[in-house]
Amino acid sequence: MANTASAKKMTRKIAKRTAINRSRRSRMRTFVRKVEEAIATGNQQDALAALRAAEPEMMRAAQHGIVHKNNASRKVSRLAARVKALAA
Repeated sequence: MANTASAKKMTRKIAKRTAINRSRRSRMRTFVRKVEEAIATGNQQDALAALRAAEPEMMRAAQHGIVHKNNASRKVSRLAARVKALAA
């Protein structure tokens, strides 16, 4: 348990930041799930639209430190490859 005023303030800040991070991570995952679902249906147009919406969300999460930049780039790249494969 925090005893000093500064420690109590830090616990408040951490709780607030954790809630924001959880929200951003959840939002990113929702967008990724929409791409996955569009790929599963086999409709390339829907999948491409979902990917275009998901990419900025993933990069925004990377900018805010929710996921590593390389992790977000890798996920975007793999999703893009799967969307592209639908055309074949």
